[in-house]
Amino acid sequence: MRPVVPYACETWVLKENIKTKLRVFKRKVLKRIYGSTKESDGTWRIKSNEELNRLISNKNIINYIKAQRLAWFGQVHRMPDNGIVKKVYEWSPTPTRSIERPKNRWDDDVKSDTTNTVHARDKFCEYFLLNLCYF
Repeated sequence: MRPVVPYACETWVLKENIKTKLRVFKRKVLKRIYGSTKESDGTWRIKSNEELNRLISNKNIINYIKAQRLAWFGQVHRMPDNGIVKKVYEWSPTPTRSIERPKNRWDDDVKSDTTNTVHARDKFCEYFLLNLCYF
């Protein structure tokens, strides 16, 4: 599933409805792959989401997509300035955005990914240091 679904995900803008659809699709595929569980009394039941999370070690497709996007962001910034991809990335169209709520752009998602990642890392370090002091 991982090689097929997030093909070219480095350039996606992840909206909440897309995230939900990806999570639902992942659950459907996992339930299809791992199938049902036979109970001791001979009845069959569908695996719960918690059981599926344990089986796949809590790997999340949204986090995978964010990691791929951040890797692509770094790759673009390391490219030479005369490259086509770098020129397209730095190009700014004429400002004719509509008056309504602005749409999310790829840059906006990358910025939120970096701030969330840094925030999560800082929280982990803080938690680790606090727990280390108690041992």
